[in-house]
Order: sequence, then C-alpha cells, then structure tokens
Amino acid sequence: MIHHRLHQLLLVLAFLPALLLRAAEPLLYLADAAPDAVLLLAPPPPADSAEQKAELETVRRVHAEASPAQLAAARADIEMNAFSFAAVIGPWFTAANLPKTAALFQEIERETRAVTNPGKEFYHRPRPYVVDPTIVPLAPEKSFSFPSGHSTRGTVYSLVLAELFPEQRDALLNAGREIGFHREVAGVHFPSDVYGGRTLGRAIAQALLKNAKFQADLAAVRAELAAAKR
Repeated sequence: MIHHRLHQLLLVLAFLPALLLRAAEPLLYLADAAPDAVLLLAPPPPADSAEQKAELETVRRVHAEASPAQLAAARADIEMNAFSFAAVIGPWFTAANLPKTAALFQEIERETRAVTNPGKEFYHRPRPYVVDPTIVPLAPEKSFSFPSGHSTRGTVYSLVLAELFPEQRDALLNAGREIGFHREVAGVHFPSDVYGGRTLGRAIAQALLKNAKFQADLAAVRAELAAAKR
C-alpha cells in the first residue's frame, strides 16, 4: 500500500510542471470575454444571517434524507466531466471514441475553472460541513464553497452539448441541473452556491458560443460526432 501511494505521488509530481504550465496558458476562447464571477453574481448570505442558517438547514435535510440512488448519483458526479452525459446521449459517447470532443471539453473545463476560482477566492465561503461538522460530506473539497464549480461546469457542458444534440436539449439541461443539486446531496454546497454556478455557467456558455474560434472547433466536433454515429 505504501509503495503504491508513493508511486501515485511520484506520478503527480512528474506531471505537475505540465499541469501548472497548462493552467497558466492564456484562455483560448474567453481571453477577452470571460464573465467576472464577482461582478456578475450577488454575494452569498452573510455568515451570521437568518438566510445562511436557513440554507444550512436545507443542506442538513437534503443530505440526511437523500435516497441511496441520489447518494450514488452524487458520488458518481464527484469526478464529473462532459462524458458523464453519456446516460442521455448514448454509450458510444466516450472520450476514447471522440478525441476532438474530449479535447474541446477539456479546454472548456480549464476556462470555466478560470472563471469560478477567482469567485471562490474572493468570497472565501466555508463549505457546509465546515460550518456544521455534523454534516459528513461524501468527499471533502479543498476549495471554498461559492460559487459551485460543479454546478457551473455542469451548466456549461449541458448548454454546449445541447448545441450538438438539439433533439435531446431538455434532457441534457435537466442532467446539468441535477449535477448542481447533487452537490447539496453530497453535503458540500449550499443552495446559493449551486444557483450561482448555474447563473455563471449560462454566462460562460453564452460567451463561448459567441466566439468564432469556438464555433469553428465546435463544427469540427459536430463532424466527429456525425462520423461516430455512422
């Protein structure tokens, strides 16, 4: 076990320089049009407010009353990515089958995190289980709580995928919405974190879809998807 963990650590250290360089690269699509989370979103409730207490009670109830199916879905969404939507699109929708699609959504993830992370660092909102240690999260997070990164990315992914699969738009948007709610089920986010992520995700998706380079890359992905279907 010790040797296995040491091997994992060495792998992480080996790839760390490349990951840091990747994170520092200029944004490809949102360089001049990235939404500002601090300017766009209303702040979360003050820590000592009645609204905050009500939100905390909501998290306690949702987390405590979650069904086994909800907990399983929330656990699956911890490592969520665009291919988590295969349940809606079909089992053929995988990164292995669709390298151009995978590359596009990896870039979307990077740029979305570049928008959400400054908001988290600005507000420094503690997670629900930090405020109330009786809440046992499915998986603790190192980042701050507001806005929800999962809710933001789930919204962005669902809106972009709806452009690619318009016939499944409603199901995709609903799946993206559930990703946010599952963060409450997991005990790691307040409702306003999730709502903020949905608002921010819509702004990011709108900015992406207005970008000419993004539309060109989206067209290449659309062709790859059509070929994979055939």
